[in-house]
Amino acid sequence: MTDIMLISGGTLIDGTGADPKPNTGIAVAGNQIIALGDEATNLVNDPTTKEVTELNAAGKTIMPGLIDSHLHCSFDDVQSNDELFFHRDPTLVALVAAQNLRKMLRAGVTSFVDPDTSHGIGPALRDAVNAGVVQGPRIKTGVQALLTAVGGTAGRLIPDEGTVGYAQIVNNKDEIVQWVRRHIKYGADWIKLHATGSVPGRSGELLVWNREEIKAACQTAHELSVPVMAHCRGAQSVQVCAEEGVDLILHASFMDDDGLEAVISNGSSICPTFTFLANLADFGSKVHASPGMEDIFRGEIEQTAKMIRKAYDNGVRILSGSESGFALTPYGHWHGRELEIFVNSLDLTPVEAITTATKNGAWAMQMEDQLGTIEQDKLADIIIVDSDPTEDITVLNNKSEISTVIANGEVLNLSELWPSREQLAGWKVGNWASEILTWDKAYR
Repeated sequence: MTDIMLISGGTLIDGTGADPKPNTGIAVAGNQIIALGDEATNLVNDPTTKEVTELNAAGKTIMPGLIDSHLHCSFDDVQSNDELFFHRDPTLVALVAAQNLRKMLRAGVTSFVDPDTSHGIGPALRDAVNAGVVQGPRIKTGVQALLTAVGGTAGRLIPDEGTVGYAQIVNNKDEIVQWVRRHIKYGADWIKLHATGSVPGRSGELLVWNREEIKAACQTAHELSVPVMAHCRGAQSVQVCAEEGVDLILHASFMDDDGLEAVISNGSSICPTFTFLANLADFGSKVHASPGMEDIFRGEIEQTAKMIRKAYDNGVRILSGSESGFALTPYGHWHGRELEIFVNSLDLTPVEAITTATKNGAWAMQMEDQLGTIEQDKLADIIIVDSDPTEDITVLNNKSEISTVIANGEVLNLSELWPSREQLAGWKVGNWASEILTWDKAYR
């Protein structure tokens, strides 16, 4: 028999969607949960067990580690697309990302999905974590997002061809097939399409791929057993992407009934990623965000949430993602915020919301048989929370409430998981002013 860690006492939320229940014992050996309940107690009392370490969770809540299904670990709390595309050295991007991974662990995130990475560093960073070169959550990742020359949310900052930052430009079906295959060769766990983009002079985001292009990307990826996700901020994009084979719809903004039917019929999942919008709507004025955006994003959440609720009621898998990596969603601060929004705007119960960040997240990690729930033979990714998230879901967004993080069977030293650093030269772009200094502003 081997050494065992026994987690005793407390209340167990196992991540399956089942109601909380008293914890009668969780036995961990190595990186695996080997027994629960009476079986765990029997193992502890077995004379062949070498050593038992008991972790008493009395008065606390035990649950699976959080799985953030949409964040950008290489962006480093970026404040503008200009900063992200033109002021980030690839070597520093990797070094800084490795440091930021520890902040995610401190917030209780033990696994995450990163759709696209600056300079395509995602697979290398994932492999470094797996090999123990750097400390961080378990990662599944894309390389770069595939964009048509129309662009994504960066408009004319996107070049007509080639790469910039997180973007790989594709201009025809042959290039789409070529780059899907290349990204898979480079180690992509996911292929991401930036299906909608901002076009100068046009409101909102438009679908900037045609059906045949989306179909080509999905067919090519699926032939090599790699799933596809797509950034969709518009009703048409949700419908077309679902119909042409996209596995995971990000945002699903303004989804309509036709889009919902396509999602249901084709078995797509949705990661709404409301957190960025909600942070801007609720707190934008505190960081001097552009005036007027608060009401726009609050309206987008309200309109989209109604359809996401309908999707949930029709059995669509809903995932939790924070979009961490931007100035409005810095690492380690907002990974549990999406659950609060799901409770308040989708009317999910706290347990239902937690399931989106545990069991459902394991699907995005492509590790459903290993992650996301506290069950025998699953990997031991576990957090212990001082309060009861079924009474107040917001405690999962307060890292001071997370008193224990167990990642891959190891109890982490939380005091070492919040690194600090000095400002990097040229890393941030300074503006001369946040507003234009007109004569009227100066003298009236």
